[in-house]
Amino acid sequence: MRAQQLPPPDPELAEHSARLHALIGEEIARVGPIPFSRYMELALYAPGLGYYSAGLHKFGRRGDFITAPELGSVYAQTLAQVIAPVLRQLDQRTVLEVGGGSGRFAVDLWRALDALDALPERYWLLERSADLRERQIERLEQEVPEALPRIAWLEEPPKERWDGVLIANEVVDALPVDLFQVGADGALEKRVTLRDEQLAYTLQAPRADLASKLAELLEDLPQSLPEGWEGELLCSGGAWLDSVAGRLRDGMALLVDYGESASDLYHPQRSGGSLRCFYRHRVHSDPFWYPGLCDITASVDFSALARAGAELGFDLASYDTQSAFLRAARIDLAVGDLSLLPEMKRIRVSQQLKTLMLPTEMGERFKVLALTRQLDPEQLPEALCYPGQRHRL
Repeated sequence: MRAQQLPPPDPELAEHSARLHALIGEEIARVGPIPFSRYMELALYAPGLGYYSAGLHKFGRRGDFITAPELGSVYAQTLAQVIAPVLRQLDQRTVLEVGGGSGRFAVDLWRALDALDALPERYWLLERSADLRERQIERLEQEVPEALPRIAWLEEPPKERWDGVLIANEVVDALPVDLFQVGADGALEKRVTLRDEQLAYTLQAPRADLASKLAELLEDLPQSLPEGWEGELLCSGGAWLDSVAGRLRDGMALLVDYGESASDLYHPQRSGGSLRCFYRHRVHSDPFWYPGLCDITASVDFSALARAGAELGFDLASYDTQSAFLRAARIDLAVGDLSLLPEMKRIRVSQQLKTLMLPTEMGERFKVLALTRQLDPEQLPEALCYPGQRHRL
């Protein structure tokens, strides 16, 4: 959808966006064209103004998009059947959830682990947004007050060594990416500038750190990219994984997001990139349309994440589509016999299944990457023991 076709925001929200636009414009006037990753950082996380830090309603039907945990409890109940056997191997059971959203997943996962007699000793929520942190606290206080003595909110990744399970659901896609275009003499960086007071792209020679990463990426691809090809590169992916999982001693990192292997994501026939924006359940491709009011995301390069995990000493346990992983994780046990449910609940659960599993919904677009460290393979659940699509990485 083109941005011009979107319903305009009300005047108060438009004014909010104008303040963020002015902040970004001031930085450009001061330092010149900025990397897109810097623009995305400001658009999403500028204090009090960015999309994730301004108190806007983001999740669910009243927001801009619906994540898997917001659909209902089936998703968390299924993942609990993978997480519980891992926690049981550990003397110190900790769950670290990165980007807890509305808090719905934490509530459902806590209840599911309780039912499996595998509650963690500590449940950490790493949340950058003060607004979302307040919403999570309120929800958990209301729905699982008994869990509060074991729950802590973190503003930065733990510095101490810990054992347990890291969960990041639709987090990596919102990490700031850089944009590039393949030129006749190499890759060019798409930066953000002002043109007639409007945000716009400009092509420049890539800065040093991006140039080296682009050269490495393009050299490793099985096919060269044609001139004019455009895409994104997450330069900070390895550093991010190190920050959230580098201190994980024994356990698992479970990363769920939409994305591809590098050979699929950077395919010659896939020019135009994967950058997309979400506004009131509509998807568009203009990240400069009312900055601060839209989520901005890009497909995840799971090959790069798996490589970063290997460099940190993790084993690649599983990589597959969400539908295949949830089947291996026994989503059927989480659902039970649908025919025994009351009609309205049966309809709600059936809708969850369709959204989670169908190829046209989340089933094929979303992938699951499981990285393990110092775990007994004989005690791992089936979902962490089958080949899946690991060969594609």
